[in-house]
Amino acid sequence: MTAAARALAFLILSAGAAAAQGFETEATAAYVVDHNTGQVLLDHNADLPLPPASMSKLMTLNMAFEALADGRMTLDTVLPVSQHCMDYGGSTMFLNTQDRPSVEDLIRGVVVLSGNDASCVLGEALSPDGTEEGFGQFMTDRARQLGMNNSTFRNSNGWPAPGHVMSMRDLGILAERLITEFPQYYSYFAETEFPYDGRAPDNRFNRNPLLTMNIGADGLKTGHTQEAGYGLVGSAVQGDRRVTFVITGLDTVAGRAQEAERIANWAFRQFAEREIVAQGTVVAEAEVFLGQVASVGLAVGEDVTMLLPALQDIGEIEAEAIYNGPLQAPITAGTEVGALVIRAEGFEERRVPLVTVSDVPRGGFMVRMRTAAGVVLREIVGRTADLGAG
Repeated sequence: MTAAARALAFLILSAGAAAAQGFETEATAAYVVDHNTGQVLLDHNADLPLPPASMSKLMTLNMAFEALADGRMTLDTVLPVSQHCMDYGGSTMFLNTQDRPSVEDLIRGVVVLSGNDASCVLGEALSPDGTEEGFGQFMTDRARQLGMNNSTFRNSNGWPAPGHVMSMRDLGILAERLITEFPQYYSYFAETEFPYDGRAPDNRFNRNPLLTMNIGADGLKTGHTQEAGYGLVGSAVQGDRRVTFVITGLDTVAGRAQEAERIANWAFRQFAEREIVAQGTVVAEAEVFLGQVASVGLAVGEDVTMLLPALQDIGEIEAEAIYNGPLQAPITAGTEVGALVIRAEGFEERRVPLVTVSDVPRGGFMVRMRTAAGVVLREIVGRTADLGAG
């Protein structure tokens, strides 16, 4: 059977919903997540598939970083430039078919210059069939594996195409992955200029307006098409906290910059990180079947911290210990057997592993006899009750 026991209630700051949902953004869709805790601070149409414009180049960069990680290419690998890639307009590195740029040049060309041609060259090199169209399907399949269920790619760079869409949550998932899984390459996102081969010197600057705002921003990518409006995937660090945010659908370059800065300031100022419960704290007792003792303590398997709205009254959150019980002996200390489910109004449900705090050997002959006798007694009582009912 499944045992679900209310384990404890923690004192926290209340009115979380009002603080988390009270921010009104001018963006068509927005998603804000705290990096340390994984808490979603703002969800405004975050699962709506929308044209992502150049922000979808982050997926091309993810595919390139994965290829670097598993050795399919190195930063020094040089790649050919096809006519198809050369023909891209918009923001480019001004590549031509005689060029043989290195993978590192192409990565910087995508990040800093938002090069449609650079993204295309990486895509064709990594595509299973050598085409950008094939790379789009390759990216889509990988996105599903990473839990990005509202993303479909038709090309490598976000050039307008029917059905090329991403949700803001998916872009947030992708940004968090780039930060966490590929720290060795993340510094590229903070580069403010890349004068590739002296070409188009006026085109060498990073379009991300946050990098010059002194708010701790160190990435990641802007995007704009007429259909999508102006969007941005940003991340910033202040003190011990990092916040990642995604917006789209703004009307102007200035409006995008102002809204991104406003969201970042709100996320850092309106929430404070607090420890809710320390690793190893016993929060429940689980019944043990055929053990030398009748129960075993369950403790949280990791420190639990949460972002709480600032300057609110004290209230309570709910926390339930959920496990399949009774637990079968023998039991080894440190075994994960369930989860502590934490629910706070205005935030997504949080699940933390529950582990056993001690060994429980299997009981001897007398324990098994008592258990068997208890089973028989329950069966007799049940039959008696059935006869009485008849």
